[in-house]
Amino acid sequence: MSKLNVDQKTILDLFSDKKADFLIPDYQRPYAWDEEQCQTLWDDMFVFSFPNDNCDAFDENEEYFLGSIVAYKNENGKSEVIDGQQRLTTLMIILRAFYDRFADMQDKNSKLTRELIEKCIWKTDAFGSPDKTKLKINSEVATDADKEEFLDLLRTGIVQPNSKSQYVKNYQFFENKIEGFLQKFPGYFAYLPARILNNCILLPIEAESQDTALRIFSTLNDRGLPLSDADIFKAQFYKFYSSLAKKEDFISEWKELEEITSAIFNPLTGTPMDELFARYMYFLRAREGNKSTTTEALRKFYERNKYQYLKAPTTLTELKALALFWQSVMQQDKTRFSEDVLKKLFVLHYAPNGMWFYLASVYFLQHRNEDGLLDDVKFAQFLSKITAFIFAYAITNPGVNALRTPVYDEMVRIVNGDDVTFAKHRFKHGQARSFFENFEFTNQRNVTRSLITWYAYTFPEQPLLDLKEIFHLEHIYSRKRQEIQGGLKDKRNLDSLGNKILLEASINIKASDYHFDDKKKIYSGAQRRGKNKEASKIREINNLMAYDDFGEQQIIERNTTILDRFFEYLKSEDLIAEQA
Repeated sequence: MSKLNVDQKTILDLFSDKKADFLIPDYQRPYAWDEEQCQTLWDDMFVFSFPNDNCDAFDENEEYFLGSIVAYKNENGKSEVIDGQQRLTTLMIILRAFYDRFADMQDKNSKLTRELIEKCIWKTDAFGSPDKTKLKINSEVATDADKEEFLDLLRTGIVQPNSKSQYVKNYQFFENKIEGFLQKFPGYFAYLPARILNNCILLPIEAESQDTALRIFSTLNDRGLPLSDADIFKAQFYKFYSSLAKKEDFISEWKELEEITSAIFNPLTGTPMDELFARYMYFLRAREGNKSTTTEALRKFYERNKYQYLKAPTTLTELKALALFWQSVMQQDKTRFSEDVLKKLFVLHYAPNGMWFYLASVYFLQHRNEDGLLDDVKFAQFLSKITAFIFAYAITNPGVNALRTPVYDEMVRIVNGDDVTFAKHRFKHGQARSFFENFEFTNQRNVTRSLITWYAYTFPEQPLLDLKEIFHLEHIYSRKRQEIQGGLKDKRNLDSLGNKILLEASINIKASDYHFDDKKKIYSGAQRRGKNKEASKIREINNLMAYDDFGEQQIIERNTTILDRFFEYLKSEDLIAEQA
């Protein structure tokens, strides 16, 4: 059981504690609160302290909860802040703005309040006097170019000329708010900061380790952005490149990586940068010769041996090369890939699972040349092989976990310079065909779309489709027709591969009519509402135009054609085992 120290405290109690020593660690994100968040915080604290603009309406026993601060004591005894960075930083800026406004005030309440603020911002000596060279907060955020300006502002109250930092903007915002308050309530000026210090409450949660603090934050916080694995990795990179006097180069490279990954990755869990590290991890695992089907969590993998991989001089270069590769894939870059390769990549984007991303990442990092390019012919062969295997395996051995054994084997083969063969996992023709013929190809199953997309590209005249366009699975013999006419003797044929075709979403919406003649007109663009009357880009539809009707017999025949063609494909890729 992890030990926690949880004890709500006023801002004064928390900040003025002699042991208070907050660190915004290097892996945190830069300070990002803008005027909107500052306005909300100011309004909340002001309305609490001066109910209905009436100083005397304040209840001294009332408290206002500002939120939690999740931290842990690091090896240097500092409270490393995991959650609450933005709030903590902003409160320090507010206190500094009040402190500066009190400078020329000589009344008792103003002097006492100023002394309280001193103890919150600066460390004190044995006699309680502030040492204005030692702040109670420090920032090491790797990608925050303005952090030194923030610390200087806290130390001196001096704003740099023409500063554009968010710290300074917010400091000036609070200066204006404080000045407006002073003009409106000149006789009560000291009451507002005093009530903020004594009656606004924070909940500091101190964990025994970084991992515990991160878990707590993820549990408590359902609105903010929890620290990702990549944020932790960024800190290690930052330390490594700082030791090489290349800190600024690293920051620039990291920002570029974040921009690239944010544009191309949409992972179900984690951040886009986490996804990049995951794809890179499989390459590193393969180089280790690791075929274990138990995959370590991302952070656990990279933190091994004191983050050895993140301290390797080639890592950042390889990560960038990998990001640029996937950027080219998502942009369907015709200067980098042939149309044949791009078509195969399109099909794989509709794969039944995401394992191909990792396989392709390993292949790219192993086989790229000095310009980051691949041999187009060999890459096309690789893509064809993994498509055939992954699509078939999803039927014969459903579930991504089952795929790990053959795929991890091939990853190791790739880094050893061998061709991908899946030789130990070839399919028995009769058994595999039986699986396919008895499989229920409902639209809810990813593999249904996979096979129909693959089949669309078996027609030589099929042009490359745009990855940004949305495609649906269309029932050629519509569900509505079956409901009204009941024309299919075996209702299972309604959801067979033979009754499905890839179709643009915009056309599919209009093609739900159960009359086949009307469907053909919609497919061809001859009967469409609105300005857009283009025909579908799916070229197999030209074949459908030749049918007078499309019923159960046509479904059965087309289903057989699809399966025959797929098994011919498996055979051509040497994925069918010879019969004993």
